[in-house]
Amino acid sequence: MNTFLRFFYEFISIFFDGVEKIVKGFINGFVQMFNYGDYKQIISNYKGSFSGIEWIFVGLGVAFFVLLVGAILVLIFMGIRKIFRLRKEKLNQDELLDEIGELNDKVKQLMKEKDELMAMKVSQLGLSPEDENNEEAKNGENPEDGEVSTEDLDEAGNVRFPKLVRIDQEYENYKIKNYNNNFTLEELVDNLRCFAASQLHLYYEAHLLRAFIGGLACGKLIILQGISGTGKTSLAYAWGKFVKNDSCIASVQPSWRDKTELLGYFNEFTKKFNESNVLEELYLAGYDDNVHTIILDEMNIARVEYYFAEMLSILEIPQRSEWEIELVTTIWPDDPKRLDKGKLHLPGNLWYIGTINNDDSTFMVTDKVYDRAMPIDINKKIDPFECREQEAVAINSSYLEGLFKQAFEEHQLSQKSIKMVEEIDDYVIAHFRVAFGNRIMKQLRDFTAVYVASGGGEIEAIDYFLAQKVLRKFDQLNIAQIRDEIDGFIKYLDTTVGKGKMKECIEFLERLKKSV
Repeated sequence: MNTFLRFFYEFISIFFDGVEKIVKGFINGFVQMFNYGDYKQIISNYKGSFSGIEWIFVGLGVAFFVLLVGAILVLIFMGIRKIFRLRKEKLNQDELLDEIGELNDKVKQLMKEKDELMAMKVSQLGLSPEDENNEEAKNGENPEDGEVSTEDLDEAGNVRFPKLVRIDQEYENYKIKNYNNNFTLEELVDNLRCFAASQLHLYYEAHLLRAFIGGLACGKLIILQGISGTGKTSLAYAWGKFVKNDSCIASVQPSWRDKTELLGYFNEFTKKFNESNVLEELYLAGYDDNVHTIILDEMNIARVEYYFAEMLSILEIPQRSEWEIELVTTIWPDDPKRLDKGKLHLPGNLWYIGTINNDDSTFMVTDKVYDRAMPIDINKKIDPFECREQEAVAINSSYLEGLFKQAFEEHQLSQKSIKMVEEIDDYVIAHFRVAFGNRIMKQLRDFTAVYVASGGGEIEAIDYFLAQKVLRKFDQLNIAQIRDEIDGFIKYLDTTVGKGKMKECIEFLERLKKSV
């Protein structure tokens, strides 16, 4: 055993002796760099040999050397300072978000304590919580936020979903309206464009609205992103006005961490569910055949994959009959009619439109979200243009989806385009290690069909889709390392598809190069 210990000590000593020499060498080198005595000695050795003009050069040389060393030290200091500053900013941002979350939890705790104190007060008076609400109403006081008035209680009874029950009552004898729509997708785009311009003074290019309608056909989530002030939220708002069914706006908060922030939650004291506007819109959409829209304003100010994760998973299920989200775990006899064992069926006539500002105050949207959504960039405003007066048009969701299905059948990708896309896919995999995937290919087929049916070209649609859905993944690559490959890819697109035909893709790649 002693032999092994001696061996092991001598063995690892080689490594640590090397470490010691590195440290000593660094220290000795640093000391040598600033060894004033050596510099002075060299000058003393040569001072007797210098002429007058050489002394001038000596002075200039020493001054230049001192400035050079000083500049290097300043650069090192600034570099270290910048590293610590960036680290501090990152830590401050994380600390701020944690603090916001803690404050939100404290608010909830305070609300709970308030409810408990109210319960003690009510019990001392010999009243029930419902009686307390009645007393407040008699005194002309407003009920607490999330609760209902006496009148509402008389209508809804002692139920935990008063707003949803009220919708049941209002739509008890409702019959789905048939608006006798007879427009085409191309006419829909033109009507929407003229409506936004003539009624709302909002101006959009036709190809952008084709992409928007194509996004509605691809799935239930569209992401409008770009710089602030370009009309992202306005477009979602205009769509709701155009279909005569105002969009429900949900202003995302930094503290949002789960679905309860979006839908609401059950209050254990009041025994009522704090119903959000989003939940009301979800429930209402199940009664009619109208086009419903929920706007997630500034959706990435919180992590989308936190509060919207369950919704994303549900919308991925092929069968709409299985689109259900659990609100409560128990069953009450007076629950809303459309609530089945605590679960709410998500209607197929509702779309989500998220708006995104890409800046330091927001979170990066992950591939999981982008893969399930249709992103649309809005980075510029267009000049006002003359357009005919166009009124809003009530639209049946079933008719709109019928137009989508018709487009899928009549405007399938040509064999030439399929082969071209497959070749581009092979090229991207080989040079950038990025693949399309089956989900993206299906979305491409659906998007292209609707885009063409809306008056656009097939190559134009493919170009726009690839730029938004595939090339966006390049942002996560090391651009400096693939810069030369980007030049090759641009040449490949011009050669394979035709020079200038893949305009959106090439513009995206050029911007990517400039970001290095």
